[in-house]
Amino acid sequence: MPIPEALLKVRSALSTVIEGKGEVLDLVLVAVLARGHVLLEDVPGVGKTTLAKAIARVFAVDFARVQFTPDLLPSDILGTQVLRPADGTFELRRGPIFTSVLLADEINRASPRTQSALLEAMNEAQATIDGVSHPLPSPFFVVATQNPADFSGTYPLPEAQLDRFLLRTTIGYPSAEAELRILFARATADPLSRLEPMMARDELLALQRQVQGVIVKEDVAKYVLRIIEATRTSAEIEIGGSPRASLALFRACQARALLEGRDYVSPADVQALAASVLAHRLRLTPSARLGGRSDASVVGELVGRVAVPV
Repeated sequence: MPIPEALLKVRSALSTVIEGKGEVLDLVLVAVLARGHVLLEDVPGVGKTTLAKAIARVFAVDFARVQFTPDLLPSDILGTQVLRPADGTFELRRGPIFTSVLLADEINRASPRTQSALLEAMNEAQATIDGVSHPLPSPFFVVATQNPADFSGTYPLPEAQLDRFLLRTTIGYPSAEAELRILFARATADPLSRLEPMMARDELLALQRQVQGVIVKEDVAKYVLRIIEATRTSAEIEIGGSPRASLALFRACQARALLEGRDYVSPADVQALAASVLAHRLRLTPSARLGGRSDASVVGELVGRVAVPV
């Protein structure tokens, strides 16, 4: 099965804005196709905001940005009922969450109460305001960012919040060659301003439905479950992968297969995505953390020890 032509155009267009980061772009596209959300954990200035804006532009959907701060309230995200003095009735003033691509910038700077305002939206694509549930636009995609180095004035994301993100990744610094191209590409204009829509909303929704039809053989599904089980029994992990983690890895692998031009999932898809999908959902033991172990490296070693189906 060939890669859909529209996806090739989207890939190419995004690479003109985010130079030399094809693997990161593919991970984000996997999340979009799988109807998931992405947590970008990186230092400032590497293109996190630009990437979120570029995604909205190439798919021709609405974009909203919320700068998370300690004084941000849930109503600032969801919206609120506003009194109309003319007739004494209340009118719903919708917040920025009613969009297709939401950038939650520096999400860990807001209080846990405000962070929790996203839980229902990310899991059920709806927002409840004053007891009334309102559906969100389709597609709905959250890109959240946080700085892994600056912990002053931040609130660590709780496990329940982290579990709503399909995957976590970093953009990282560009190579010397890519950074040189960035300098000249932005010498006269921002490439983002020249970015054209490459796929209509309906085309994206059709591809998301197509992902659900990608074949997953039973032995590959069992391979996914063996990896999840390994996270639950590892001596270095306090909290292992939940059933939601199993579903996330399963669906992400389907999306990656489609992005690679296949109508079936292979063990290579599972291996490629395991760390990005699972690492942020786990909690390492204190001894593992004190020993300098990272959640991604622990997942990588577990995957290396689980038997691969033939």
